[in-house]
Amino acid sequence: MSGTAPAPRGGSRTVPVAAVLGSVLSLQFGAAFASTLFDDVGALGTVTLRLTLAAVILWAAVRPSVRHWRPAQWRGVVALGASLAAMNGFFYVAIARLPLAAAVTIEFLGPLALAAVLSRRPRDALWVALALAGVVLLGARGLGGDGGALDPAGVGFALLAAAGWAWYIVAGSHVATTVSGAAGLTVATTVAAALVLPLGLGTAGAGLADPAILAAGAAVALLSSVVPYSLEMRALRELPKNVFAILIALEPAAAALAGALVLGQWVQPVAAVGIALVIVAGVGALRGSGDQR
Repeated sequence: MSGTAPAPRGGSRTVPVAAVLGSVLSLQFGAAFASTLFDDVGALGTVTLRLTLAAVILWAAVRPSVRHWRPAQWRGVVALGASLAAMNGFFYVAIARLPLAAAVTIEFLGPLALAAVLSRRPRDALWVALALAGVVLLGARGLGGDGGALDPAGVGFALLAAAGWAWYIVAGSHVATTVSGAAGLTVATTVAAALVLPLGLGTAGAGLADPAILAAGAAVALLSSVVPYSLEMRALRELPKNVFAILIALEPAAAALAGALVLGQWVQPVAAVGIALVIVAGVGALRGSGDQR
């Protein structure tokens, strides 16, 4: 599984779009389940379990051969691993302080900003603006609860996760087209796990070795890392980065659904308007993208 990946294929985008949608649902339900571990091992312990066990699962399944990788491929994979560590570490600390839908809504500002930067046509800016309107509605009026102010530290961590998410899209797109198969993702996940491991051990300690915690962590690793990131690497081979960034505007909607079903964090009815807006923006971005890369 070494060498340069084949050039992206043209034709129907049904498969890469389905991959993004599958990733969105898996990732957000995984995040909801992960937050149930915070009382036992904390946010940093949970993200350590997720990334470490995901790396173990990927190495067992993929068995990547890296002996013939070029320096540029190694640099790309290490950058992807660093982005995974930043995106996931800051996000888990954020959802320890914020409702899941609020954290994801703020975090989505990262890929939304990336889509705006990459936009080259006026109609692309329209889809970005529409997605932003939906995200604002979902975040401002769709969170339910007591209506109190969001925790400032949680907002700050979510913004750092947003930057990590934008970085992940850029780095992931590069790795997806320069490293064949899932080898790049496997090594990048290992890099991410190594970066967060000292933090997880420092906060959770021996609690990470509890069999019940390990079993729950393995489920979170599958739902939040192995399945969604594998699907996203597949999608990034064929979708332009700006289209991918707007399609994952569905993340706040999926987070609202997962938060309600798993955590009881019910949203207000007006959130349906925000959800509709981000769906329309995602579909519009896909239909209008043509062959732009």
